[in-house]
Amino acid sequence: MSTQEQTVAVARRLLIDGQLVETGRTLASLDPATGEIYGYAPEAGVAEVDAAVAAARRAFDDTDWATNPEFRARCLEQLYAALRANVEELRALTIAEVGATKTLTHGNQLETPFEIVRFYADLLKDYDWTEDLGNVEIRGAQHHRWVEKEAAGVVAAIAAYNYPHQLALAKLAPSLAAGCTVVLKGAPDTPLATLALGEIIANHTDIPAGVVNVLSSSDVEVGKRMTTHPDVDVVTFTGSTPVGKQIMAAASGTLKKVFLELGGKSAAIVLDDADYSLAAMFAAFSIVTHAGQGCALTTRLLVPRKDHDQIAQLVATNFGHVKHGDPNDPSTYMGPLISAKQRDKVDGLVQRAVAAGATLVTGGTKLDPGFFYAPTLLANVDPDSEIAQEEVFGPVLALIPYDDDDDAVRIANNSIYGLSGGVFSADSERAKAIARRIRTGTFSINGGNYFHPDAPFGGYKQSGIGREMGRVGLEEFLERKTLAEVLS
Repeated sequence: MSTQEQTVAVARRLLIDGQLVETGRTLASLDPATGEIYGYAPEAGVAEVDAAVAAARRAFDDTDWATNPEFRARCLEQLYAALRANVEELRALTIAEVGATKTLTHGNQLETPFEIVRFYADLLKDYDWTEDLGNVEIRGAQHHRWVEKEAAGVVAAIAAYNYPHQLALAKLAPSLAAGCTVVLKGAPDTPLATLALGEIIANHTDIPAGVVNVLSSSDVEVGKRMTTHPDVDVVTFTGSTPVGKQIMAAASGTLKKVFLELGGKSAAIVLDDADYSLAAMFAAFSIVTHAGQGCALTTRLLVPRKDHDQIAQLVATNFGHVKHGDPNDPSTYMGPLISAKQRDKVDGLVQRAVAAGATLVTGGTKLDPGFFYAPTLLANVDPDSEIAQEEVFGPVLALIPYDDDDDAVRIANNSIYGLSGGVFSADSERAKAIARRIRTGTFSINGGNYFHPDAPFGGYKQSGIGREMGRVGLEEFLERKTLAEVLS
């Protein structure tokens, strides 16, 4: 690590009430490609949470932020321009701290999330904040009724480590567009990426003090305080389903509005008329994207039983073409897992799957230096087994045979999750019919890409509550007030 890199990393500060502050306590951030310390972030505690929430409360109650959509649109435009202007610094930080490949930073790891900010800035320019319900006659008098949409209040936003810019901006941009004020906490594995966003807001936008507050912490009490604080109105969280359940329970004490984007165990179904080579390539290269650290990745591949072994070989061949290594190298396709702890979790799931009867076709090994794990294919997987039911969050694909279309649908829906899925078929209508039977919030047909700032993203069942992005993403942060007056 160079002296310049260390200086940039150490310089990150919390954003509280418009001020960039330190705490005297530090949180180490590792480079997952090497396992070495990359930099340090200030460690926030409960006192910093209380200060941030108080600032957000004042900004919401005492300024015109919540009632001035034109100003909010201008501030979001400034943020978009500032993110673009600082893209190369953010790219270097993201590669070093997140372990994202350089290629990914040109997409969903960095630059694509910027477009979320622009989407909401543009949406504000023609969004209708009122809905007229017309008149109704009651006891001989005409009553005019309408609905006004208002900001929900103070938002506590907690993001996961895997796509820190995407997750932060998908919470921040719509909540700010709605007129809310925000306390945002990044993941303890990737604190610097989120703090960099706070510094950009403080230095390059007219967003008023207290409207955005950005924290970093590894202290579980910080998250608990954010989700139970009486002055917080909305909680939005991205992370694991078990933690999401804890947050929902904690927030129930004050009946906060809770918005959760949680885990997934999505299935891609290869129908018997599909192009097997295309499906195998898509499945293989999808599961190793960001080393499998994506909640919506299709981690189960459902294939016709008679062609199971053929498709297994096709996937294994594609895995052989995946280059892992230095994320700065443009030819690297797969980077590392985020930590040694996560790699050990992935390896444990793989080893238990083999012990339970799954066939290890390829992979199943730790790779050095850093926290790399070989692309792994497990075949002949029991659809009820741990590896078929638990979220792995690593480059591990479970190949599951099925007997017919109904059997494939049953297996795909055999999950507590319902985030995403996919189907491959030469018959578009057959594929769409399958898609409509799968209980998930998003779905890909023959590799179709649904992920975009204007498209709602979220899950069914235990994959979460609510939707990020799109028009509905704005409305997650709104309240609706119904009004009526008697006409003379």
